[in-house]
Amino acid sequence: ESGTAIRYVSGLRVTDDIALACVKEAAGTVRVEIEALLSLGLANTPMAGADIRVASGNFVTAQPLGVRDGIDLLHTGEVRKIDAAAIRRRLDQHDIVLLSPIGYSPTGEIFNLSLEDVATQAAVELAADKLIFLMDTEGVPDKGRAIHNALTVNEARQVLDKAKKLPEDVRYYLPCAITACTQGVKRAHLISRHRDGALLSELFTREGVGTLITPAPLETLRTATIDDVGGILGLIEPLEREGILVRRSRELLEMEVERFLVLESDGVIAGCAALYPFPEEKAAELACLAVSQEFRGRGFGDLLLGEAEKRGKKAGFKQLFVLTTRTEHWFEERGFVDSSPDHLPKSKQALYNYKRKSKVLQKTL
Repeated sequence: ESGTAIRYVSGLRVTDDIALACVKEAAGTVRVEIEALLSLGLANTPMAGADIRVASGNFVTAQPLGVRDGIDLLHTGEVRKIDAAAIRRRLDQHDIVLLSPIGYSPTGEIFNLSLEDVATQAAVELAADKLIFLMDTEGVPDKGRAIHNALTVNEARQVLDKAKKLPEDVRYYLPCAITACTQGVKRAHLISRHRDGALLSELFTREGVGTLITPAPLETLRTATIDDVGGILGLIEPLEREGILVRRSRELLEMEVERFLVLESDGVIAGCAALYPFPEEKAAELACLAVSQEFRGRGFGDLLLGEAEKRGKKAGFKQLFVLTTRTEHWFEERGFVDSSPDHLPKSKQALYNYKRKSKVLQKTL
């Protein structure tokens, strides 16, 4: 509108006096509009009685970016410091703190900052649980253009290094998410700003709608503890009712819980498996392999089987066997072969239920 051409150097805008005036005007206008929206309190609306207070101010100290590639970036700056203590005081008073992409220097200068830099540094300094970027795209696409549901920091770095045609905003925001998660922020989310209800769906459904970035994998394989009994029961009871698994009482499960592996995903027991040793025959039974319905199709069964085989080998077992009535083909696809009750360990043969007629499959470790 001012008729001044916008110049960029290495993706950074050169902010001259005219551009800075436009930045200040735009930031002020947007801030007032956001404050107005957060001031809504009409009866019979979701905002009724909200009484939200918005705080803004000189929470961000900035410094000039200086000369890049021989060009002075003038009033373009970068975050030098976030006054986290002052922000926390306002948050403790239940205010919402609104940070503009503008920073101030100790000499009284004003700098135009990138909103990603402000958001990332604020999240790091506040040790935020989440940093959320609203983008034009749905999330981080994979090679088939489907959206990654979740990535670890290392996986996200690989995507940046290997993907040749990432959307521009993903290339912009993903490095910020990586930086935040490597500096103490627990999670970063990249979601579409165009999808109605995207924020609610991302935060309050297990699958979300965008891409979640975490410092470490959400899934953890470990030995079960007594605290996992309730989660394991909730997982296997539907399968027991269908006759897929043999029923186990809570008392039996509590006694045998240390024989179980659990796969925990984001704090939820997503799968389990049990390993029962038969030392004399150097064999082990893989039992109660189950994955929750909502987590199927993500390779969790293979993870549990792989860990069971790994532990079996480490314990010196030569054979792994399984009894199944429904999933014979799944095990055969993973190297198990047909066997018979006669080849089971003697003590297991004595317990074999001929009425159930479970298939016996074995695999050499």
